[in-house]
Amino acid sequence: MVIAEIVIVAVVALAVLLTVLRSVRIVGQARARNVERFGRYRKTMEPGMNFIIPFVDRVKPLIDLREQVVSFTGQSVITEDNLVVQIDTVLFFQVTDPRAADYEIVDYIQAIEQITATMLRSVIGSMDLEQTLTSRDKINTLLRGVLDDASGKWGIRVTRVEIKAIDPPKSVKDAMEKQMRAEREKRAAILTAEGLRQSSILTAEGEKQSAILRAEGAKQSAILRAEGESQAIEQVFQAIHNNDPDPKLLAYQYLQTLPQLAAGEGNTFWVIPGELTSALQSVTKAFAGTGGGDGDRGASDRSDNAGSARAEDAGDTVPPDAVLPNTGPAKLTQNPDPKPIEAVDQPKGPPAIAPGPTAMPAQANGAAVDGIARD
Repeated sequence: MVIAEIVIVAVVALAVLLTVLRSVRIVGQARARNVERFGRYRKTMEPGMNFIIPFVDRVKPLIDLREQVVSFTGQSVITEDNLVVQIDTVLFFQVTDPRAADYEIVDYIQAIEQITATMLRSVIGSMDLEQTLTSRDKINTLLRGVLDDASGKWGIRVTRVEIKAIDPPKSVKDAMEKQMRAEREKRAAILTAEGLRQSSILTAEGEKQSAILRAEGAKQSAILRAEGESQAIEQVFQAIHNNDPDPKLLAYQYLQTLPQLAAGEGNTFWVIPGELTSALQSVTKAFAGTGGGDGDRGASDRSDNAGSARAEDAGDTVPPDAVLPNTGPAKLTQNPDPKPIEAVDQPKGPPAIAPGPTAMPAQANGAAVDGIARD
């Protein structure tokens, strides 16, 4: 009898213990569980300790409320230009309503995968391959908006959609690689041409500046040289007028200048100033002395008249501005026996006339100059 009572008490205690244990449910943080009573939705247990009626309420599986990541790989999509590409996507979502996620859809993970593939075909089907490769942000935004609207009734919020990889066919990859190589070569050629153009421009600018500077330097040099020559001429002119030179000195200067006039190799004629005649007469008087002034002067006049008469008889006259041809450098010699200047035969044809002072024949006898011997 006592043993029976002990067994009954033990069974009752065990039943009470089991009842208490089954009536208490502990839910972790960011988790949720739905409770059904007699097959109908009763409530959603929140994180912490929750109580239910044992053998009456049934607790459904745990639902994770944290943000979850799902990767979908190898989804075939046809672009607008009829190219098949393989797209890998990554989806971030979060369960916001455990009741809807449990009762509105059987498997929300599979549902999200299928709707992602459908939306990808819809979005990328309206783009060509180039737009697909360069418009990932646009695709992500469109997919997120469409998936968020479609999964909202399931108690799921799509937070982010990312295109992880877009793999076009191998032939398209080869064509794209060739195109990129050609584009890079084109840019390299353009950059090289631009560099050569800039180099040519800079070189031309430098040469221009150099030419300008050289011209400025030549200009300044010519100006300074002209100023120096002007000052030198002015000083010489002033010194000559201050010293008041006599005709003998001027005649001597003329004689020193004559070899310089005839020394040029390219000269075919040379001009003798008209004042040389009076200068030569002064030199002749200086060399002859003053002893036989009147007699010699008369003899000289008679000799001049005779020479003039002989020249007129011969029909050869020396024009006052005649210019004689020069075949080489001239050399002055002195004749110990001064004679009057006589005209010489001129070459046939009209004589060359040089404007300016009186020209002198290349060969003549005078009081101071006996003749010019050509080399």
